[in-house]
Amino acid sequence: MKLVRGAWKILVGIKDGLVLIFMLLFFGMLFAALSAKPNSSVRDGALLLKLDGAIVEQPENVSPFAAMQGSRAQHQFRLRDLVRAIDAAKDDTRVKVVVLDLDGYGGGYPAAVTEVANALGRVKASGKPVLAYATAYTDGSYLLAANASEVWLNPMGGTLFMGPGGNQLYYKGLIDKLGVNVHVYRVGKFKSFVEPYERDAQSPEAKEALTALYASIFSQWKDLVHKARPKAQIDAFLTAPDQAIAATKGDIAQANLASGLVDKLGDRLAFGKRVAQLAGDGPKKIAGTFAAIQYDDFVAAHPMASSGDKIGIVTVAGDIVDGKAGPGTAGGDTIAKAVLDGLAKKDLKALVVRIDSPGGSALASETIRKAVLEAKAQKLPIVVSMGGLAASGGYWVSTAGDVVFAEPNTITGSIGIFGIIPTFENSLKKLGITTDGVKTTPLSGQPDVYGGTNPQVDSILQASIEHGYAEFVGRVAAARKMTPQRVDEIGQGRVWDGGTAHQLGLVDRFGSLDDAVAEAAKRAGIDPKNVRRVYLEKQPGWFAKLIQGLADKDDDDSSATDDAKAGDVFAMLAAQRQDVFARALGDAKRLATASSVQARCLECRGFSDARADADDRTLTQMLIKAIWQ
Repeated sequence: MKLVRGAWKILVGIKDGLVLIFMLLFFGMLFAALSAKPNSSVRDGALLLKLDGAIVEQPENVSPFAAMQGSRAQHQFRLRDLVRAIDAAKDDTRVKVVVLDLDGYGGGYPAAVTEVANALGRVKASGKPVLAYATAYTDGSYLLAANASEVWLNPMGGTLFMGPGGNQLYYKGLIDKLGVNVHVYRVGKFKSFVEPYERDAQSPEAKEALTALYASIFSQWKDLVHKARPKAQIDAFLTAPDQAIAATKGDIAQANLASGLVDKLGDRLAFGKRVAQLAGDGPKKIAGTFAAIQYDDFVAAHPMASSGDKIGIVTVAGDIVDGKAGPGTAGGDTIAKAVLDGLAKKDLKALVVRIDSPGGSALASETIRKAVLEAKAQKLPIVVSMGGLAASGGYWVSTAGDVVFAEPNTITGSIGIFGIIPTFENSLKKLGITTDGVKTTPLSGQPDVYGGTNPQVDSILQASIEHGYAEFVGRVAAARKMTPQRVDEIGQGRVWDGGTAHQLGLVDRFGSLDDAVAEAAKRAGIDPKNVRRVYLEKQPGWFAKLIQGLADKDDDDSSATDDAKAGDVFAMLAAQRQDVFARALGDAKRLATASSVQARCLECRGFSDARADADDRTLTQMLIKAIWQ
């Protein structure tokens, strides 16, 4: 009996402990939810844009584990919210100054960064101060800062402009040594996604395409900077940075100041005091703090219109994959269901398809396109709005539109498809392992990753890829009113900037999402000023909102003494070099897990690491990362 009573006491103790833990978790989460919820009531002060994350079209859900660990690696700013907040700040009398904190800036595609930069320029043009601060600016963050009325730089930091270009990894030599046989099936001489696995250097075609693309994007970046900051002597830092820095005996920050790239040299304490002069002191009167309006609170205080004629907006953001997927990844079935559910309500006047994707699965791209075409079957106008990129599968989806908008620096095109299958028969032979068996047809056991493919399978798979390319070309030809021969000429997997794509007839007009919505309203015969945007996407649940709130929460965002993410020029360069190993891991993962016919653009993802994880980065991600990170 004593043993039974002892066991019972232990069980009761465990039960009481679990109840206590549950209650602590419940009240802890309740407190976190209340404290993390944005406050729609804002006071006078400085609108603090602490851009310690990436600018993206559609933020991913934050991992609960990352939130609990205090990690902000996945912190992302939704482009439309950021632009809306900046535009609202221009006319909101409570905002005395807009503050850009660009230490820890996480990047964005060229079109997205330009849109934010233009919004900041509108605030500056209105006469309201815009102040920017960083320890060291990247090319992309400097474009934002150039639109500020005061650009501050830490005297211990400094800015060097990298521009696009650099080396990438090729694995042919390693693959041969390991005995891996990479079977590539593709159409498009510019479709360079598979080159790292079958070549030891860049092909002349890929080099030609990248050279033209880099030149166009970089030229646009320089023009934008010159326009925003005409007195800055930026050309010297692009052509002969060593001479400019030698003139100040190696003081990069002083060289930046002398060339007019920045207005003030000062640490965060000095910068905070300057902001306090314009916005007022912080609540605790601590030196270097100022009265701040938190970004999330300001966005909540300026919601989108909740009345008017409804225009549906479906977002195709991130890699296009088969099946279902969460925000930031374009799951074919998920997006198709969202579109069809929205159309079933019969209250939409038009549909806008917002694309920000390097492509992916051809099957999933077609699934999305077919769902969008249901809007056309209901006599709704369909307007396509390309964001940072709409290439390969992203362009495939765009062929459903009546009219296509893009920005001059949108990355698009890449009309081509491929498939890739690795086999390991030679690798196994080196280990003394062979294969054998009975086959009833030429396709028995194929594709055989252990014994290799046979000629019949290779022929079938290549024919399938060629058929898929013909389907792609046919859809583009019908949508753009071109001959298939002309589409093939400008296709072949080549990537274009938005300006060139417009000249080639791949897009119709330049314009933002706002322009696309206005066009959709016009085509639907409704007043563009009386439009309610209905985003056809699954809204995050309460738990996802809680996790996001925890991840975004700062103890004191008005403090100007937080240098946790700051880094000088050497730190910035070191961070870029650290990505080499991550890229190699990502490329190995893609080779090992290759599946389905792909309409994917390799070059596109190199313009931003907004959605890249350590084990999922593309080969060219670092090539021109410096310009737009």
